[in-house]
Amino acid sequence: MEISKFQIILVSFSLLVLLPVIHGWGTDGHFTVCRIAQYESNFAVLNVLTKNAVRFWFSDSHLQPRLSDAASAAVKKLLPKSAGDDLASLCSWADHVKFRYHWSSALHFIDTPDSLCTYQYDRDCKDDTGEKGRCLEGAIRNYTDQLLSYAKPSQTEYNLTEALLFLSHFIGDVHQPLHVGFTSDKGGNTIDVHWYRRKSVLHHVWDTNMIETAEERFYNEDVEGMIDAIQQNITSSWSDKVTEWETCGRNETTCPDIYATEGIKAACTIAYKGVTEDSTLDDDYFLSRLPEIYLRLAQGGVRLAATLNRIFG
Repeated sequence: MEISKFQIILVSFSLLVLLPVIHGWGTDGHFTVCRIAQYESNFAVLNVLTKNAVRFWFSDSHLQPRLSDAASAAVKKLLPKSAGDDLASLCSWADHVKFRYHWSSALHFIDTPDSLCTYQYDRDCKDDTGEKGRCLEGAIRNYTDQLLSYAKPSQTEYNLTEALLFLSHFIGDVHQPLHVGFTSDKGGNTIDVHWYRRKSVLHHVWDTNMIETAEERFYNEDVEGMIDAIQQNITSSWSDKVTEWETCGRNETTCPDIYATEGIKAACTIAYKGVTEDSTLDDDYFLSRLPEIYLRLAQGGVRLAATLNRIFG
């Protein structure tokens, strides 16, 4: 059964309302991706005259909001009131509910054959039972298709709030290299390492440890400071790459096959490289890999915004 045919189990609205707004341990990467995609939400507190003046300043500085007006309005309409129009505040929702929605656990990653360093949908996009379509690419395509029904709400059978939160999270996941990793080590989850003096596993180093260490060293433990630095790179040193990041071929709404292929290549050449069981990863690893973390967070945010723009117009 293809993922697009899954029966959607509706989460209660109270779960969305009561979910704490957290962007601490293990969530800052997702928070960053969604904040980059929706940083125009900062305009919500401004009156019309100030808003227009700030839009002029942003335009002059090449810092225009990434979401179109239509996409911004749709995102805010779909978010529960508890989110305060801020997609980033719920960008880790999919991690919280996978323990309730057990069927969703397989959608957070792709396992590829060890050491081939390639991704192929027909070969790799399946769960542990062999069911095709149950992987990150399948999930991204499924929730993209669901959100395309937004224009005809009376005809949709889907919970579009859930679809938005799943899609936003999964686009973040596919940009973390070890979410498209090797089958035998479950994307680095079974490779024990020391992050400096602390015990960890390689997957957690990429999910959390490097981001937290960067925040502690360079941004006064403030995720917003890291986001600001990445935004500056997007509008300066990476500005000539943004259109390429945003673009999908063949007029596709989203292109997770491209993102997954990038991911396994980065996993092979950067994340796994030089790491063995019980390795100690310190400054040499951290400082040489941190630029890839920043790059993938930037790409994830830019591509999430581009996908939402294509969905909502």
